[in-house]
Amino acid sequence: MKQSEIKELSVEELREKLTELKKQHEDLKMAHAVTPLENPMQIRSTRRTVARLATELTKREVQ
Repeated sequence: MKQSEIKELSVEELREKLTELKKQHEDLKMAHAVTPLENPMQIRSTRRTVARLATELTKREVQ
């Protein structure tokens, strides 16, 4: 998810997406621990998207 797409989301959508992606990240890590993923870069990508969403949410709450 790109930064421009994140900026277009509302606060509620950000929270929902953040929860969803955190769960997806945990699932990917667990699956990778059991058997290696075909594309382990998914873990990094998901982690970074979670960080982008959290940063945008924090930025909006501060304003």
